[in-house]
Amino acid sequence: MKHPLLLVAATAAFALSACGQQQPDELDTRAPDPLASQLANRPKAELPPPVKASVTFRCKDNSLAYVDFFEGDTQANFRADQNAVPTRLKAPATGEPLVAEGGYKLTGTPKSITLTQPGKPAQSCTA
Repeated sequence: MKHPLLLVAATAAFALSACGQQQPDELDTRAPDPLASQLANRPKAELPPPVKASVTFRCKDNSLAYVDFFEGDTQANFRADQNAVPTRLKAPATGEPLVAEGGYKLTGTPKSITLTQPGKPAQSCTA
């Protein structure tokens, strides 16, 4: 009968021993960051939209066009060769033609597009 009472008393004493103690001071030997306020107030980074569809098209001149459509319908990547560096085409708003410097223009959906490339006339392509 003495042991349970002793156990309860020890538990209570342990719990009360932590009362009233303050957290220890944290010491930092590093110099303050001069850009900390600028970093805290910077605008959030905008992530690129996710890919909606990656499609290979066959065009009227029997060439292939590789197009990655992005969510929001304001961006697409075009490649004339599967391993080529993609050309990013952008539109100012949804529904407008996607364009890039050099004379690239793309309109359409992941099922069929009309593509204009530099030095070539516009041609229709289907998936």
